[in-house]
Amino acid sequence: MKDKQKTVGELFDEGLNLRREVLGADYVDGSMEQANDFMMEFQHITTEWCWGYAWGRDTIDRKTRSMLNLAMLTALNRAAEIKLHVRGAVNNGVSVEEIRETLLHATVYCGIPAGLDAFKAANEVLKDMGKVD
Repeated sequence: MKDKQKTVGELFDEGLNLRREVLGADYVDGSMEQANDFMMEFQHITTEWCWGYAWGRDTIDRKTRSMLNLAMLTALNRAAEIKLHVRGAVNNGVSVEEIRETLLHATVYCGIPAGLDAFKAANEVLKDMGKVD
């Protein structure tokens, strides 16, 4: 199914709603409120492109997108973003076991150091959320 073309305003509005649902309104609203004029441009592009355009498409479900993000962020060795997206993955119905399998799979292709950092980041968040001991 082909997604219809949306205006920038539609992408922003839909992206902001989706971003809040996945990452949590407190986090997203805090990011928006803390942004000065310089950083607000980044908030707009992230909300429009990442959330309104990519995440807003209906071909791949949110759960799958979350697992893809965790794998890609492992490849990029971005622990801070992994922490954020582990919370989002749980919000999107990804189980602890599925998070572990996603990170194991990514570790094989991305290397042990990247996988270790990803596991440490995910474990920290999952512990904080009460999902693991």
